[in-house]
Amino acid sequence: MTDFHERHIDAAGVRMHILEQGEGPLVLLCHGFPETSYAWRHQLTALAEAGNHAVAPDMRGYGSTESPGDPSLYTLDQHVGDLIGIMDALKVNTAVVVGSDWGGTIAWHAALTRPDRFSAVAVLGTPMMDRAPALPTSLFPQTDDALFYTLYFQTPGVAELEFESDVACTLRKIYWAASGDAGPRLEGDGTPNPFGMVSRTAGLLGPLPDPDRCPAWLTETDLERFVQAFSHSGFKGGLNYYRALDANWLLQRATKGQSITVPALFLIGERDTGLRIPGMQDIIHAMPTLVPQLRPPIVLPECGHWAAQEQPEAVNAALIAFIGSLPSEKN
Repeated sequence: MTDFHERHIDAAGVRMHILEQGEGPLVLLCHGFPETSYAWRHQLTALAEAGNHAVAPDMRGYGSTESPGDPSLYTLDQHVGDLIGIMDALKVNTAVVVGSDWGGTIAWHAALTRPDRFSAVAVLGTPMMDRAPALPTSLFPQTDDALFYTLYFQTPGVAELEFESDVACTLRKIYWAASGDAGPRLEGDGTPNPFGMVSRTAGLLGPLPDPDRCPAWLTETDLERFVQAFSHSGFKGGLNYYRALDANWLLQRATKGQSITVPALFLIGERDTGLRIPGMQDIIHAMPTLVPQLRPPIVLPECGHWAAQEQPEAVNAALIAFIGSLPSEKN
């Protein structure tokens, strides 16, 4: 698991930190919030052993990768540009792109806009969605007492102050609450959800339990690796992804009605917090319209939001089978 190589590369003008392992066709692994390239530690080894060159970058704003302060530099097009910059630095023409959470959104957009460079796409937890009918920030719910977490993240400095006061506690709480270990999530069951409504007084972390131990899938050493990364970078870069939501919506006018034409795979944990968002099941069922070459979705039993970490063996098997099924000239 620790045999991967670690280095920095120049990705078309952006200094990016990557973990990599193996030789062969390139597979790019894009993490989400709040994670780093280390979230793919299990996949790097498995994909390398299956004959691939697996590369997981700290995405823009995370870890040891550059972290611009301006939210306008965190649009989906910027992130796709980073991936292409990595490929060019590695002198590779095409890659399979894999993503989770925000990395999944980026992976879908990469496959949508640059099918000449991304020959296939696999996403964990984040369904491909059509363009929203209005600015996203105008659609998220809020009341006098609480607001949706994406709105809570909009004002610079607010969530940073809460999250950075105790990085270890922040990550313990969010990782646990969004994992399958927190238990089944049924509509209205009261299970704490870090990606739901946020109290205007208690913040996002206040209502979340602080577990007295790490779950089995996350060792103390693993947690410390993430703590060190966010202690270095802070949370501003990751939060800026959310602050670019409206900018993304404006830019997506150009791709409205366009479908993803490359082979695609979608996996989601049966206890993923995203499934509690109203209408999410309908979005998942409608995906074949936007992704005609989508394979049958895979639901991971008792798995939460961190599928690559929570159930690595199942995720690895699915990814390896999917990549192995692709025409060799497209790998």
